Amino acid sequence: MKPDFSKELLTTVVVDAKTKDVLMVAWMNEESYNRTLKSGQTWFWSRSRKELWHKGETSGNFQDVVELILDCDLDTLLIKVNPHGPACHTGHRSCFFQNVEQEGK
Repeated sequence: MKPDFSKELLTTVVVDAKTKDVLMVAWMNEESYNRTLKSGQTWFWSRSRKELWHKGETSGNFQDVVELILDCDLDTLLIKVNPHGPACHTGHRSCFFQNVEQEGK
């Protein structure tokens, strides 16, 4: 199966292949998807900078792709990776570390 790029960008969920922890969520366009397939490491599309980025290029925290899985609509991608370090630009292992305050709890 191949992703449906008719909406241009795919929501991409990145998880640690060993621990199954969600590391980050990013966007992929067709070019970043193809670069990911060719290189075996994650590439994404930055909506804010409007450019491709190779995860780890600046930080050294590359992500080696283990498996790519599409959802039933072919417009969301789950990527299992072996990370070389923290996924978050803040230095946290995962981008998901901030609890939401809920009323009454």
